[in-house]
Amino acid sequence: MAKAVEGLRLITEEGLRHDGRRPDELRPVRMEVGVLENSDGSALVEFGKTKVMAAVYGPREPIQKYMVLPDRAVLRVRYHMAPFSTSDRKSPAPSRREIELSKVIREALEPVVLSEQFPRTTIDVFIEVLQADGGTRTAGVTAASLALADAGIPMRALVGGVAVGKIEGVLVVDVDEVEDGVGEADLPVAAAPDIGLITLFQLNGVLTREELDRALEMALGAIRRIVDMEKETLKSKYQVAGEGEE
Repeated sequence: MAKAVEGLRLITEEGLRHDGRRPDELRPVRMEVGVLENSDGSALVEFGKTKVMAAVYGPREPIQKYMVLPDRAVLRVRYHMAPFSTSDRKSPAPSRREIELSKVIREALEPVVLSEQFPRTTIDVFIEVLQADGGTRTAGVTAASLALADAGIPMRALVGGVAVGKIEGVLVVDVDEVEDGVGEADLPVAAAPDIGLITLFQLNGVLTREELDRALEMALGAIRRIVDMEKETLKSKYQVAGEGEE
C-alpha cells in the first residue's frame, strides 16, 4: 500500500484528482501486441506508470499428462511482479498475493476462452508487472486478453479491467498507487462488454448500495473504452501486416 503524500489534496475544490484527472477519467493508456518474438501471443499494456506484459503459449500438449482434461484445454495463469517493479525491491519468489491474483485473473479469463475447442491441451498465460503504480491486476487481465487474441486463441469476447476507488468520499476510476494507499474503498472489475459478462468483481472497503451501483456503472463505462482500445490495437497490427504483404 502506498502512503499518503503529506499535504497533498487528493480531490481539489474543483473536483479534480491529485494528477489533474476528472473522477471518471482514465490515466493515459498505451497498448501494443506482438512484443515478444518467442511466444505465441504477447501484449504490453500501460495505464499511466503501471506497465504490464503478458505472454501466451499454446494450446500445446502438457508435459505432465495428469494435467489434461478430456473435454477442454486447461488455462494456466501466472501473475508475477518483477523485483524492480516497486520502489522497494521485491523478492523474486512468488508471494501469497501473487498466487491469489494468478487465480483471480485465470477466473476472469476462463469464461471467454473457448477452451472446449482444444481438449487435452494447456494454454499458459504469463503476466509480468514491470512497473507498479496501482491497478496491476486489472491491467494484467487486459494485457492477458490482448495476448490471447494475439495468439489466435478463440474467445467469446475481449476482456478489459479497471479499478474504481472511493477517495475523500468521491468515486474515481482507475486509481493509482497514491489513491489506492489512502482510499476508503477499492473495486476492481473486469468484464466482456460485448457479451454483457462481468468476470471479476471484488470489493475492498465499504460502499453503500448506491455507491456500489454507481461505481459499477463507472467501471463498465471505462471498460467499454478499454476494450475499444484493445480492438483498435489488434486491428492496427493486422492492418500493418496486410499492407506489408501487398
